[in-house]
Amino acid sequence: MEKAVSILKKLLFAYIVTAVLLMILSFALYKMQLQEGTVRIGIVVIYAVSCFLAGFITGKTEVKRQFLWGLLIGVLYFVVLLIITLLVKHSVQDILGKGLTTFLVCAGSGMLGGMLS
Repeated sequence: MEKAVSILKKLLFAYIVTAVLLMILSFALYKMQLQEGTVRIGIVVIYAVSCFLAGFITGKTEVKRQFLWGLLIGVLYFVVLLIITLLVKHSVQDILGKGLTTFLVCAGSGMLGGMLS
């Protein structure tokens, strides 16, 4: 139970980082009239940074197999994104096209964070 709470705290941290970075990106979009392609790249970078940081922190707190804990954080981050997308859009159409890429970015950057911790 203690591990689950610890993982949830780190996942919450990842989403707080995501929220802050998305606010910065939206401010940049408002002020600089960024193009759609630039915004999409920014969102992917935000996912990667959030998962990396959460994986890094998770790896620092775990003694063994930090890369697996980082991978778990990245996968859980993606699962929450998937659930939110399903609740908001009521469709899997958007997920199927970009879902694999997003999954690989989240899982890979979480694992990298765990490995580098």
